[in-house]
Amino acid sequence: MSARDPEDIVALRAASDVLGIDALLSDQERAVRDRVRAFVEAEIRPHIADWFARGHFPVELARAFGELGVLGMNLDGYACPGRSAVEYGLASLELEAGDSSLRTFVSVHGSLAMGSIHRWGSEEQKKEWLPRMAAGEVIGSFGLTEPGAGSDPSSMKTFARRDGAGKDTDDWVLTGSKRWIGLASVAQLTVVWAQTDDGVRGFIVPTDAPGLHITALEPKLSMRASIETELHFDDVRLPASALLPGARGLRGPFSALNEARYGIAWGVLGAARDSYEVALRYALTREQFDRPLAGFQLTQQKLVNMVVELQKGALLALHLGRLKDAGEITPAQISLGKLSNVRESLAIAREARTILGGNGVLLEHSPTRHAANLESVRTYGGTDEVHTLILGEHLTGIGAFR
Repeated sequence: MSARDPEDIVALRAASDVLGIDALLSDQERAVRDRVRAFVEAEIRPHIADWFARGHFPVELARAFGELGVLGMNLDGYACPGRSAVEYGLASLELEAGDSSLRTFVSVHGSLAMGSIHRWGSEEQKKEWLPRMAAGEVIGSFGLTEPGAGSDPSSMKTFARRDGAGKDTDDWVLTGSKRWIGLASVAQLTVVWAQTDDGVRGFIVPTDAPGLHITALEPKLSMRASIETELHFDDVRLPASALLPGARGLRGPFSALNEARYGIAWGVLGAARDSYEVALRYALTREQFDRPLAGFQLTQQKLVNMVVELQKGALLALHLGRLKDAGEITPAQISLGKLSNVRESLAIAREARTILGGNGVLLEHSPTRHAANLESVRTYGGTDEVHTLILGEHLTGIGAFR
């Protein structure tokens, strides 16, 4: 079939890989990508429009994700998959081609919650939680952002104090609130970051703990197939074993955030690619003025601009992945990837919607759904402004946050 045939998606993708980036991947990397892609086609794509419309998160997919091997994907040991950073990135891209909400689940659960326990937890905590989380038997969430402390986590008010009134003189009592916490209402645990007399510390908090109140944030215009919540801690008592012993200060949550930001730099390309492919197929079949839309110069300009940014974004993500696998990646590099790829992916989704005309607002077509989701992705994991200032400090040596 010709690459102009809208039914031949393989040929269309080959034509869009103008730089031959696929050839830069190993056979194993392509195999991981293709396995996740097939899962998305079979288990997510047929249902996502309905899930988005109903505001439904398919919690039953947690175990399926575990079987697929994408939970804590690039963590080693404790029954974790132990895949490379590039393989995790490719999986993130394919998942977000289905929907940002499902890639976000893998990121929150795997990079943020599992990643925090894996890096900062005790041996006992790792053995207790990570194997079941890798299998999707236990769902984890991550509590950092607060109603009054989004981009500035150093100003968090949630506080954990020592209290010996319980059976254990090393008990902790947690008070405060967290906001925009993904998955908490369906999770069994949440990793919570709180101020203490000894600086910021992390805690593993069971979501059924007395005094913890979880409220879903709804209705939403974005990420509708996901769950975001607000947490209120009303003297939640925790044993000493809840403390993540290795984490002190904001280095703990920031290390997890950088893992998530890395995955975002890859993932958003999936939403952008899917938007482009939908627009291209539509342009090849939709006729106006006695010719396909794809035959008009203005339409071709839009499609070319999308592919140019997709190719640049893919090279950037792959370079970050190679750096990460070599242990050489820096926070500034991750910020550049997150800032650029999210910004350009949102622009691609919006442009793709214009090719579909009025039909573009129907849920049977994905670009508007992707664009709505990417409005959230642009904000979480650090806003454009935050990543701009991280890069600005890197370039000038002058911090401009305050």
